[in-house]
This record gives sequence, structure tokens and C-alpha cells, in this order.
Amino acid sequence: MPAFPEAARAAVGDTRLRANLRHATHTIRDKRARAVAELADWEQLRRAGKEIKDRTLRHLDEHLLQLEERVTAAGGTVHWASDAAEANRIVTDLVRATGETEVVKVKSMATQEIGLNEHLAAEGIAAYETDLAELIVQLGDDRPSHILVPAIHRNRAEIRDIFRERMGRWGRPAPEGLGDAPAELAEAARLHLREKFLRARVGISGANFMVAETGTLVVVESEGNGRMCLTLPETLISVVGVEKVVPTWRDLEVFLQTLPRSSTAERMNPYTSMWTGTSEDDGPSAFHLVLLDNGRTDALADEIGRQALRCIRCSACLNVCPVYERAGGHAYGSVYPGPIGAILTPQLRGTVREIDASLPYASSLCGACYEVCPVAIDIPEVLVHLRERVAVEGGKGHRLERAAIRAASWLLDHPAALTAGERAASATRALHPKRLPGPGAGPWSAHRDLPELPAEPFRDWWKRNRS
Repeated sequence: MPAFPEAARAAVGDTRLRANLRHATHTIRDKRARAVAELADWEQLRRAGKEIKDRTLRHLDEHLLQLEERVTAAGGTVHWASDAAEANRIVTDLVRATGETEVVKVKSMATQEIGLNEHLAAEGIAAYETDLAELIVQLGDDRPSHILVPAIHRNRAEIRDIFRERMGRWGRPAPEGLGDAPAELAEAARLHLREKFLRARVGISGANFMVAETGTLVVVESEGNGRMCLTLPETLISVVGVEKVVPTWRDLEVFLQTLPRSSTAERMNPYTSMWTGTSEDDGPSAFHLVLLDNGRTDALADEIGRQALRCIRCSACLNVCPVYERAGGHAYGSVYPGPIGAILTPQLRGTVREIDASLPYASSLCGACYEVCPVAIDIPEVLVHLRERVAVEGGKGHRLERAAIRAASWLLDHPAALTAGERAASATRALHPKRLPGPGAGPWSAHRDLPELPAEPFRDWWKRNRS
């Protein structure tokens, strides 16, 4: 992926993409505002969510060990994965042990983060996404562009064409004469997925929350596909980031109020599925929990940056961000787009690559993201903090900047050289370009003319008129 400015420039030029994004984000955020306004104690809930998350992160090791103990006691098996490669290996080995070559998945950002689908495919295992938007992305050989609505960049006509052309390659084809009415598209997806649900023996999920005191995992969703994935297969494998743990059921109560209103603008999610280990009478007979680090403990060590680990993936920050609205999610080069992605991705992946180093600058620092965050993540503060880190580490643009500052410092310390430079610049002003070349100053002058230099330097004018 190119750096954010280059990727965003291409996205901004796509008028259809911008129209799709504008319509979708404005619709979602307006509905969210009405849903939040119904609660007189919204700010208290927001503060409570922040404090619960901060307290949990301060004692994360204790809560994770308690979670492991409770899951194990309930009949599950806990696996610890330090990075994406280890998590992918664990999941692949677990699927192979069942003898199956197909799995069904409920939407999971953690598995997208580690590239699990691609890894399984390379090992001969087909992973079928069952969330409607994820299905659209998978059938279209596309990438998610939004946390809540991964196919937000597609309109109904595009989705209809994808279903008509691609569904048959993955299973049951789309009905003849499929139109672009939402009900028709949803019915086509339901029929396509139903045969996969009934055939699958292995399910893979993420989790919105994990309750340490009982070893319970929680998934909230709106379509019912999650309930099918979590109950029908014989084996369930859940890949979850370590930051998703909450200490008690009482803590969970806060987030079950704030998450649905901030994400889907609903008072509660249509489907809230909870499971604790295994049972002989219901659900999968084997349950595996893969606890994923993949850079999270590094983020935890940063007193300012660790705020990003509070995130409950509601996507409210994306829907109010003027940068995301115009650039879309693909420009961020990560499964986590928008403001939260701009602070989370550089901490999980580091800032060595150009795309990651550019993300903290993908913001106007307007603060709208902080105002809507249900756990009060001060995203502008973290953005500025990460910009400082990138500058100190000396990325490509910052090396040029430092060289220019050193040259300017030397010149200002040597008046004779400064005077000679000013006279040379004035004498050659007719030859000066209107735009500056190069990657350093070029972007600055791409949309503004350089000021014209005067016919003589100020020093010479002063000497002639005031000495």
C-alpha cells in the first residue's frame, strides 16, 4: 500500500465512492445522534466505559489469567498467540485436526487483522464469510472499508452485479433476474448462506467482549448469522484480541448500552449471543479460544497510546470524520480505517513502513471523533503523540525536514552567506518556478503559487534608505 496521502488522492477522485460514503456516513451518524439523545445519562455511561477499560488495562494480566481459568473449567481450551503467524498456525492446526476443509465465519476484525482467510486458503481450507457486508467484500475480491459496514463503499446496483457474477463460484448462485432491492439482495444472501450453515462442522468467530469472572464470550450482531455460526458447528474457534476482556458482568452492562447506540443506532442489538465453554446438550462440543496479542502489549506500554485499546469497534468516529468521508477506508491500508485506525494501526504494526508512518497525519485534528467516542478515547491527543514519535524516528519526509532545518540554522548563523544568498535569489527571480519540486516541498506548493521575491533584498533596501 502507498502512503495515505497518495492513496487518498486517488480515492478522492472517485466521485461514485465519495457519493456512496457521504450518503452512508451521514445516514448512520444522524440515526446515532437520535439514539444517544434518548439517554439522559449518556455522558455518565461514557465516563463509566472509559474508567472500566482503563482499570482493566492496568490489571490486564490478572484478568486474562482469570479468563483462562474460567474458560478451561467450563470445558474450553485456551491458546495464546503472540503474533499473527502464531495465531494463524494455531487455527490451521485446529481445523486440520477435525478433518474438515471448510469453515464458516462470523465477522471478526481480529481474523482480518492477521490475514486468516488468506492463510487458510493457502493451506487448502475454504473460509466462508457469513456477515452480509463481509460476504459482499469476499465475493467481490475486495477489502473492507468500514468497521461496522465493510461494504459501505458499494451501492445496491454494484452489490447486485457482484451477486449475479460471483455467487455461483462460491456455492448457490443468485436467483434469476435478481434486482437491486434490499429485500431481494438479502434473500439471495440468505439462500446462499443457508446451505453453508447446515453443512459446516467448524465455525470461527471473534468476540466483542470476554467476561473474566465466568469465562463467557459475547458477540453482538444484527443478522442472525452469528447465532448460526456459534451454535450449529461441532467445533468453535474464537480469535480475540487480549484487550476485549472485561472483569465482570456488571461491567458488561455498560457496554451493552453504549455499543449498539454508537454503532447501529439501536437501543439493543437484535442478536446478543453469549457462550461459556461447552455443553453436552447444546452448541459446539469443542471450543477453542485463541487470545491474540499481535502488538497489543507494546501499545499497552505507551501511557498515551494505550487509549486506543479501549476501543469497542463501534465505528462512530469514522462516521463523523471529514477525512474518512472523502478518502474512504481503503486509503488507510489496514483493516482498521478512520480515526481509530490512524492511532491503532501504527501501534500494532509499528511505523517502519511508509503507510503506517503516514496514518497519524490522516486527520484535521477537528476533534469530532473524540466527541462521539463511547469510551472517550482522546484520538487527537494520540495522533499528535504518534506524530511526535514518527518525527523522532526520522521517516523519509522528516529526514528531509531535518536536513532543511540544519541548513537554515547554519545560514542564519552566518550573515555574510545569508546576504549573498538573498542577493542571488533576487537576481535570478525571473527564473524561479511557480511550483517547488521534490517530495518535501512539492505537496506544499501543489495548490498554491510561490510568493514572488522582491527586486532587491531587504538588507540592501535598508542600507540604501536608512543608513
